[in-house]
Amino acid sequence: TGQEAIGSMGTDTPISAMSDKPKLLYTYFKQNFAQVTNPPIDPIREELVMSLVSFIGPRPNILDHEGMAHAKRLEVRQPILTNGDLEKIRSIGHTEDRFDTKTLDFTYDISRGAEGMLEMLDRLCERAEAAVKGGYNIIVLSDRQIGPDRVAIPALLATAAVHYHLIREGLRTSVGLVVKSGEPREIHHFCLLAGYGAEAINPYLAFDTLIDMQRGEFSKELDEKDVVCNYIKAVGKGILKVMSKMGISTYQSYCGAQIFDAVGLSSALVGKYFCGTATTIEGIGLEEIAAETVARHKAAFGSDPVLANTLDIGGEYVLRMGGESHAWTRAAIASLRHAVRGNAKDSYREFSAMMNESASRMNTIRGLFTIKGAEEVGRKPIPIEEVEPAAEIVKRFSTGAMSFGSISREAHTTLAVAMNRIGGKSNTGEGGEESDRYQPLPDGSTNPERSAIKQIASGRFGVTTE
Repeated sequence: TGQEAIGSMGTDTPISAMSDKPKLLYTYFKQNFAQVTNPPIDPIREELVMSLVSFIGPRPNILDHEGMAHAKRLEVRQPILTNGDLEKIRSIGHTEDRFDTKTLDFTYDISRGAEGMLEMLDRLCERAEAAVKGGYNIIVLSDRQIGPDRVAIPALLATAAVHYHLIREGLRTSVGLVVKSGEPREIHHFCLLAGYGAEAINPYLAFDTLIDMQRGEFSKELDEKDVVCNYIKAVGKGILKVMSKMGISTYQSYCGAQIFDAVGLSSALVGKYFCGTATTIEGIGLEEIAAETVARHKAAFGSDPVLANTLDIGGEYVLRMGGESHAWTRAAIASLRHAVRGNAKDSYREFSAMMNESASRMNTIRGLFTIKGAEEVGRKPIPIEEVEPAAEIVKRFSTGAMSFGSISREAHTTLAVAMNRIGGKSNTGEGGEESDRYQPLPDGSTNPERSAIKQIASGRFGVTTE
């Protein structure tokens, strides 16, 4: 349908550094966003200011008036290239003498193992530098040579390594960077490649997969061109949505902006290949990334009979047997339902134990923490008589500003009633609250569903003169 896939907010899988599955490098990065209740830009209602136009090639010096008159750059309407689009770029030198394209392969012989990745990365950067100095002004990074005997460096790592090497050498503005890879398939993947320097991306394996699907279940509904166009359209919508969360309206501004934080990557790795990216929680380095890459390659081209005619189950978004572990299991949900519907304390304790055990199995960062008692740190416990009573402590409790539209009336009013009962405060969030909740009851008493804190910024939803 040309629409981005819909999923729930949040994830209950382990962060990649804690997972026992070999994870793609993209999953170690989290997109930053401007922390306001509305996105800084609404990419749908404010589409006039949004643009996916990308320019491939050398960036001219805008102060060089004479040079600017002769400079040329290749304009693409949006950054996701079909296989045909990429071939046009690769052969553009035959028809336009101001462009010259060099394709650099970032695969290497599997016999070199994980240990060979560092050397191959350095070699890739040297080849890119030599290409720019040799007069090439468009570089295509390609993993098309991947196969049983050749393993590919992760596309994000290869792109970022070349991007930052050329920046350090003062050559980045002299060349355009295009990525041809079978690895990217989700919106997050494309955004990361763009954020670390890719001016255009050709996800050839995604197209091959879609065309293969079209020949089967969709052959009567859509032709090959339709499924490719719909995919590109959906990816474009997704990129616009992600850009808008930081108030960025054009792909040109997003490209190379690295609006990401790393979670679980070592500062040495980030400092060399993702310079300037924040990584507050240390983790794996190049050695572990290489090992996981080789493990995925062996799974793809190995002799495992389970994977002979089918892909790994994955289980990233839905709990699957043998897939990625999830905090919310069927048993946990069932015990929570029993606890809520039957007001059963035993079922709640069972649910609580399951969730705490899940956290301690390292599904969450907080599962790595414990609270130390006073004795453990050599201090004397405070007498209970000196501790504030619970009735006083809860007066400082307040709920997060979750809008009515985001969590439903039932959840919204339950939070308000609970806070009113204990003496805390609930926040309506941006959606305000319905008028029947702040009107006094017939007997003149305060409505128990009335939120103590009213949020009226930005006034776009649910706020009335009343």
